[in-house]
Amino acid sequence: MSDMRVIRLDTVDSTNTYLHAYRGDEDVVVVTARHQTAGRGQGGNRWEDAEGQNLLFSIQIRPVEVAIDHQFVLAMAEALALKRALDAYADGMELKWPNDIYHRDRKLSGTLIETAVSGGRLKRMILGTGINVNQRRFTSDAPNPVSLSQITGSDESIDHLLERILQAFDDYYRRVLEGDYAGISREYHEALYRRKGFYRYRDKDGEFDAELVGVAYDGRLSLRDSEGRQRSYAFKEVEFII
Repeated sequence: MSDMRVIRLDTVDSTNTYLHAYRGDEDVVVVTARHQTAGRGQGGNRWEDAEGQNLLFSIQIRPVEVAIDHQFVLAMAEALALKRALDAYADGMELKWPNDIYHRDRKLSGTLIETAVSGGRLKRMILGTGINVNQRRFTSDAPNPVSLSQITGSDESIDHLLERILQAFDDYYRRVLEGDYAGISREYHEALYRRKGFYRYRDKDGEFDAELVGVAYDGRLSLRDSEGRQRSYAFKEVEFII
């Protein structure tokens, strides 16, 4: 495995916040915790977790070789690593843009992406992921959560799942550094949720039907609506209606 340090904590406010204060110089640092008191999701949403029942971790990487306008290839790589690990437990895992793992219209995992930029290049990227593993009762207003144990019918080892993910991430990150952006993008698109057919979406102007065109290296989602018009969206600018 590449130069990767793994830090294991019992409780922390947020694994992403912990890494913002981290001063080590490793290429890849992983922080995992049994419980987060202030876990965060995309757009300021709070991530619900029952203590010791879910996999909570953040990966910090220093991808100085990756240009800013290609930064989403790193998120693609991490999402594919999650999917590869989770595929060992059940069929039907898909990647919902930008960075969720879905199983049959229900959300199993989410990732918060935070970056630091210097001199037109990425100085640092932190990918904070929460995976519902053994939690079976959800009390937040999240509309469609599911856990791995609900899918498989049995409790699963959180440590074993993390090991699978880090092994897969090591492979995909190596491919990023080798410049295999096209191969990673192709795999990402093949794994996308609702990748074929027309579905309902909502943006600031209302609801519409569209088919997925693709996701660019900067992370923007392209859709083609039922009238043939192509639409492009950044994170949080469009909502999947499920």
